[in-house]
Amino acid sequence: MRIHHFKSFTVAVFSVFFTLFAGSALAQEQEGQPAAEQAEQAEHKEAGHGEEKEKLNVGEVIFEHVLDGHSFHFFGVSIPLPVLLYSPERGVSFFMSSGFHHGEEAHEGYKILTPENIKEMGLDPNQFKNEDIIPVNAEGKFDPAVKVYDFSLTRNVVQMFLSLAIFVIIMLRIAKRYKSGVGVQSAPRGSQSLMEPVITFVRDEVAKPNLGYKYEKYLPYLLTVFFFILINNIFGMIPGSANVTGNIAFTGVLGVISFVVIVFSSNSHYWQHIFNPPGVPFGVKLILVPVEFLSLFIKPFALIIRLFANMVAGHIIIICLISLIFIFGQLNPVAGWGASPLSIGFTVFIYLIEVLVAFLQAFIFTMLTAVFIGQALEGDHQEGAHAAH
Repeated sequence: MRIHHFKSFTVAVFSVFFTLFAGSALAQEQEGQPAAEQAEQAEHKEAGHGEEKEKLNVGEVIFEHVLDGHSFHFFGVSIPLPVLLYSPERGVSFFMSSGFHHGEEAHEGYKILTPENIKEMGLDPNQFKNEDIIPVNAEGKFDPAVKVYDFSLTRNVVQMFLSLAIFVIIMLRIAKRYKSGVGVQSAPRGSQSLMEPVITFVRDEVAKPNLGYKYEKYLPYLLTVFFFILINNIFGMIPGSANVTGNIAFTGVLGVISFVVIVFSSNSHYWQHIFNPPGVPFGVKLILVPVEFLSLFIKPFALIIRLFANMVAGHIIIICLISLIFIFGQLNPVAGWGASPLSIGFTVFIYLIEVLVAFLQAFIFTMLTAVFIGQALEGDHQEGAHAAH
C-alpha cells in the first residue's frame, strides 16, 4: 500500500511539473509577437536597450569546483591564498591571489588565467588552462620570453596540510591518553571511543587476514593511509572546500607510495611466480609472464584511478543536479521553481551516499593495499606459521 501511494505521489509531482512547464511555454508561444517586432526588439538589445541574461556554463562551474585554484569560495565569500612565484628574469614574487582581482587585472607583471581572458588573449586552450599564472608585458599580453615557476599554496595544498594537522593532533591526543593509562586500565573516553573501533577493525579485518604474522609491521602504514584518505574525503564534502582526493596528483602519490611498499616487501618466491610460474607449460609462460609483469604496475594504477574517479564522480553529479534548477529557470521561471524540489531532493540523496563513499573508498584503498602487500609476502606465511607454532 505504501509503495502504491509513493508511486502515485511521484507520478503526480512529475505530472504537475511538466504540465506547468508545457502550459507556460505554450502560453508564451501563443502570445508571441510578429517576426518584425521580434527583430526590432533584438536590434534594441544589440544597441544596449535591453540586456540578455548570461547563460549558465555548467562545464565551467564543474571544472572550477573539481580542479585546483588559488582561493576558497564559501557562500559567495572569496578567501585568497598566498602566491609564490620564481622567475630567473624577475626573481621571487610573493603576494596574495586577491591582487589579480579574479583575473581582471595583472599584478607585479603576472596574470591569472580565466576562461574569458584565455580567449581574449588568444592563448592555446590546450597549453593554458584556468587558474594558470602567466607573465605579461606592459601591454598586458603574454610574455613568452619570461619563464616562471609556480610554488603557490593552492587550495588543494592548503586543505591537505589542514587535514594532516588535524589528523596528527587527534592521534597524538589519543596516544597521550593511552600512555597515561586511559583506555588500558579503564574504558576509553572521548575521541578514543570513536577511533578505537575503527583501528581495531582495520587491524582485525584488513591487516591480519592479508599480512599474517607480519601485520604489526605494516599496520601503522595502513592506518595512516586509511585515516588520511578518510579525513580528506570528509573535508572535500564541505561546500566551498577543495576536493583533494579528486585530484589525480594526490591519488597518484598515494599509489606510488603503495607501489614502493609492495616492491620492497616482495621476496624471491614472489618474483619467481612472476618470471617463472611453476607448473606452467613453456608456451603459456610466453603469454603469462608479460601479463604478470604488467600487473606490477596495473595494481597501483588501479588504486589511483579508483579513488580519483569515485570522488570526482560524486561531486560532478551533485553539481549537475543543482545546476538543473538554473538551467530550467533560464528556460522558464515556472520550470525552475518546479525543478527545485526534485533537484534538491536528489542532491541530498546523493550527498548522503557520498558520505558512505567517503568511508568506503578509504577502506577499499587500504584493503587492496594490504592484499597486494600480502601477495608480495607470499611464501612467508607458512614459514611464519611454523615459527609461531
